Amino acid sequence: MTNTEIAKKVIEALGGRENVNSVAHCATRLRVMVKDEAKINKDAIENLEKVQGAFFNSGQYQIIFGTGTVNKMYDEVVALGLPTSTKAEMKAEAAKQGNWFQRAIRTFGDVFVPIIPAIVATGLFMGLRGFLASLGYTLPNDLNVYSQILTDTAFIVLPALVVWSTFRVFGGNQTIGIVLGMMLIAGQLPNAWVVASGGDVTPTIFFGFIPVVGLQGSVLPAFIIGVVGAKFEKAVRKVVPEVLDLLVTPFVTLLVMSILGLFLIGPIFHVVEEYILAGTQAILHLPFGLGGFLIGGVHQVIVVSGVHHIFNFLEAKLVAAGANPFNAIITAAMTAQGAATVAVGVKTKNPKLKALAFPAALSAFLGITEPAIFGVNLRYRKPFFLSLIAGAIGGGLASILGLAGTGMGITIIPGTSLYVGNGQLPQYLLMVAVSFALGFALTYMFGYQDEVEEVSGEISEAETDRLAEEAVTGTLASPSEGTIQTPIVGDVVALSNVNDPVFSSGAMGQGIAVKPSEDVVYAPADAEVTIVFPTGHAYGLRTANGAEILIHVGIDTVSMNGEGFNHKVAQGDKVKAGDVLGTFDSAKIAAAGLDNTTMVIVTNTADFASVNPVASGSVAKGDAIIEVKA
Repeated sequence: MTNTEIAKKVIEALGGRENVNSVAHCATRLRVMVKDEAKINKDAIENLEKVQGAFFNSGQYQIIFGTGTVNKMYDEVVALGLPTSTKAEMKAEAAKQGNWFQRAIRTFGDVFVPIIPAIVATGLFMGLRGFLASLGYTLPNDLNVYSQILTDTAFIVLPALVVWSTFRVFGGNQTIGIVLGMMLIAGQLPNAWVVASGGDVTPTIFFGFIPVVGLQGSVLPAFIIGVVGAKFEKAVRKVVPEVLDLLVTPFVTLLVMSILGLFLIGPIFHVVEEYILAGTQAILHLPFGLGGFLIGGVHQVIVVSGVHHIFNFLEAKLVAAGANPFNAIITAAMTAQGAATVAVGVKTKNPKLKALAFPAALSAFLGITEPAIFGVNLRYRKPFFLSLIAGAIGGGLASILGLAGTGMGITIIPGTSLYVGNGQLPQYLLMVAVSFALGFALTYMFGYQDEVEEVSGEISEAETDRLAEEAVTGTLASPSEGTIQTPIVGDVVALSNVNDPVFSSGAMGQGIAVKPSEDVVYAPADAEVTIVFPTGHAYGLRTANGAEILIHVGIDTVSMNGEGFNHKVAQGDKVKAGDVLGTFDSAKIAAAGLDNTTMVIVTNTADFASVNPVASGSVAKGDAIIEVKA
């Protein structure tokens, strides 16, 4: 099938030209904005020749073609009449997708996701202290104080972090945001936790009738204050002359918002927040594990909908209140999802599906289920729905066992650390084992069967093209052993830990990632440059032994439109291992709010007997990172 024919079928499966708002592409994927998702024939697209997978992400329908091929397919669909847009335009359009609730939750997630690492670290510190206590070890007074600093600080300053992040999302001055947030927990105010626990500290009464306490550990009031504050600051800045902006805008913003935050928004929404927390705890503590059963059964459906970030708020409040039973329940749901993917990988005889399933499952067990959901389970439907049953049972068991983590943000394998210190590790492992066993067994027995393909003596069109190329070039399809050196100096990152489902799932092929410490891209082997992306963020190379290597600098860096990138080679150039391919500016990548982690992928992994990462820790120029065997 020619590229033009594939492009026509893609457009047809998308619901026709009239259903497409715009199309763009990065180094590996077509990114399509559609008017009506229901009109997409997803099965037809995923079964097309040269399509390596497809999924919805960030409001876009992303069709994976792979490096080099995606450029040609983009040209074909544009030639056939699909409207184009830049990646930045698509991102802006994606932000408008969905109903008001979906947009609100997406915004909520944008606020909380940057805060989660601090809360995760704090939870780990809590677990470590609890573990030492369970061993009967009492910390000396000075170390005990230090441990309290480690475990309490993130929650004490949580309102400040929330206001800062909200100002960031809504376009306000982030410094003003964090100062405003610190005002909510000022040392002059009574500590909210002490007041709530019935201590001898009472609220401060302002103006004779407004009781005010610090908002330590609060989330919702800080979020509302951040939204109102950012919008108010932008409104003030519009009317203040530029010459006075530096003085007047911060003064007015902090004055007005401190009054509103401390005396109006804070007290009102603190009460609302407490009612939400009480309702959440009531559901979590329903008898017979019913709360866990319900949440465990629907959690991954909510992940598919993209509104699961609302749980960040609830988990933060639960952790601040002392324990997080929600963590164990969603761990059960995610474990079942990963187990279903393992079952598909074990049962299938399709090497492409095996290569996709196992990395996706590993990603799930490390806490990211999107590759398993979109790459495998939803494609075959039954594994996904059977995993929901297993997740519901596992969630019910978690509730019956009374499991509650000391933190949030990490689950399954990393999540064990949240149950070491509270004495619940055996129960946690039992819950994970039950969830895995059910997810695997149900899927293996009832959830997946390989499609029976007709055996024919005819050679496919693709195979004919491959053989013809070999006859002309004399190049054999079966590559020999080879070593791929690191194109980036830095620290090795497992591919499964990369924050992009296409790469982390292994859909593009096996490989490794590197967090750069230097901003130079080197040739990883003696090779021919097959593609240099115009934006300079990605390179494709083919080695003499047939390995096709994709080097992708950063995640979603195509949106930078080449700013900060400088390529030194062109398509068709012959390079030696260690030659400079290009440079990039990590500071500009960070300023754009993007991750500079660089992926090194063997995109034709299926042509090899094995493609194995061989590096760990830090790597220097010339170090081997991938071993390829025929």
